[in-house]
Amino acid sequence: MTARTTAESRPAPVALALSLIHRLERVPRGLDALLWRLAAATVFWRSGQTKVTGFHINDTTFDLFRDEYKVPLVPPEVAAVLASITENLCAVLLVIGLASRLSAGALFGMTLVIEIFVYPDSWPDHLLWSAVLVPILLRGPGALSLDHLIRRRFE
Repeated sequence: MTARTTAESRPAPVALALSLIHRLERVPRGLDALLWRLAAATVFWRSGQTKVTGFHINDTTFDLFRDEYKVPLVPPEVAAVLASITENLCAVLLVIGLASRLSAGALFGMTLVIEIFVYPDSWPDHLLWSAVLVPILLRGPGALSLDHLIRRRFE
């Protein structure tokens, strides 16, 4: 018998598993990137929406940054505004796939600040957020994005 086993001589479960693996590997990369973008956008959109009513930042948001979050080096009023805008705007940009790397980078930076200065014991949540943000930052938003269309236009 040769080192490479022919397809006919493989046991049925092995052949089925290999067939499934090959089919999964043919799924376009844009689909996983779209799911990463939607997952990240959902987390930050939901958080951002708790901080605002329409286009106004809630008074409770300022209280939260002043009394609980206490981010160092940034006044609570500034941090509240920056966080509210960043969460809401970057979530929308991720969904449509525009400025995706910039948005993922901003939200990843926010995640690091939250992990280091605000809720260090919530590292499992922050690790999950990072796991969907870092691939967008490093590999881009995928083919199902406005960024992809723009890039193709200039290449």
